[in-house]
Amino acid sequence: MTMLLSEEQALLGDSAQALLADQAPVSQQRRLRDERSATGFDDALWRQMVDMGWPVAVLPEAHDGLQVGYLGLGQVFEAIGRQLAAQPLLSQAVLAPELLIRAGSPAQQAHWLPKLAQGKARLALALDEESGRHWPAPMATRIEPGEGSGTLHGAKHFVFDGVGADGFLVLAGSADAPSLWLVPANAAGVQVERVAMIDSRNTACVRFDGVALDASMRLDALPAAQALEQVLDRARACVAAEALGLLRAMFVTTVAYLKERIQFDVPIGSFQALQHRAARLYVELELLESCVRGALEAIDAGDETAIALHASLAKARAADLCEKLANEAVQLHGGIGVTDELDLGLFFKRARVLQRMLGDGAYHRNRYARLKGF
Repeated sequence: MTMLLSEEQALLGDSAQALLADQAPVSQQRRLRDERSATGFDDALWRQMVDMGWPVAVLPEAHDGLQVGYLGLGQVFEAIGRQLAAQPLLSQAVLAPELLIRAGSPAQQAHWLPKLAQGKARLALALDEESGRHWPAPMATRIEPGEGSGTLHGAKHFVFDGVGADGFLVLAGSADAPSLWLVPANAAGVQVERVAMIDSRNTACVRFDGVALDASMRLDALPAAQALEQVLDRARACVAAEALGLLRAMFVTTVAYLKERIQFDVPIGSFQALQHRAARLYVELELLESCVRGALEAIDAGDETAIALHASLAKARAADLCEKLANEAVQLHGGIGVTDELDLGLFFKRARVLQRMLGDGAYHRNRYARLKGF
C-alpha cells in the first residue's frame, strides 16, 4: 500500500478543511445544541456540501459520481472531525447510496440516487436495536405474513440522521434470512422519535407497527447480510477517519495548553512526565493514521476480504484511542478540562459516541480475530 493521495484527493481535503473552518466553527455545534435543532445539523452548510459534490464523491460514473475514492472522502471526514461539524454525510454519501447500489433494484436506484446526490431527500439506515449490541446481534424486528409481502413490526434505535429522513433502510428478520426494506417515512405505522446522544446530536428511535410491505420495497439484488457487511465496512473506515481528525484536534489543543499553562514559574509542558504522556499519544495517533489510510486504500482497491480486515483494525484502534486520548486530554487540562466553557468537552463527548458507533473496540478486535481464523 502506498497510502498517498492523488492531487484531486488532496484538493478535496483542502477544500473541505477550508469550508468547514469558515462555515462550521465549534460555536456552531454549541448553537445547534443549545437551540435543540430538529435535525441536528445546519441545513445551509449541508446545501453547500451537496453543491460541492461530497455526497457523490465515491459513487461510480454510472450514477453521476465523482469517483475520487475513499482516500479522498476520508480527507473530508477527517476535516469534519477536526471541526466537530455535525452533518449527515455518513448516511447520505456512504450508507444509503452504497446499499442502494449493491442491493437496490434499478427502479429504486433511479428514484433515490439522484435525490440523494442533489440533497433533495435523505435516507437513514435502521439497523441496531439494543445499546452495545451491534449487527449481527439478534433482531426483534420481524416480518409477519399478510397481504403483499407482509407487515413490518419492531423498533430500531440509534438510527443516525433518522430525524427528518424521507425513508428508512430497514433490516428485518424473516423466515429464511435477514432482509432489507426501503420504508417511506410517511408510511402508515411508522413513528419517529428524536433521541439526543451524549454529544447532543440526534439519533432516532423508529417504530414500525404493522407497516404494509410490497415487493417494490425490498432490496434483494444482493443478500442483505453480504450487502450490509460491505457497506458497514466502508462506513467504519469513514468513522475512523472522523475520529482521527477529532483526536488530532484534541491533541493539538492539549499540547498548546501544556506550553502555555504556568506552574512553579515554568510551563507544565517542561515536566518530563507530561512530555512522555504526550509523546505516547503522538505515536498512537500516527499508528491510527496508518490504519485509517490502509482501510481507505483497501476500499479503493476493491478486495472485500482485505477491506473487512483493515476496516475492523482501523475502527478498533480508533475506538480505543477515542477513550485513551480523550481521557488524557481532559486530565492534562486539569480542573478546566471538565468545564462546558472549554471546547474540549464537546470533543470529548463526540469521541465517546464515535467510540461506540458501528462497533466498539472489543467488537472489532473479536471480528478481526475471527476473520483471521482464530
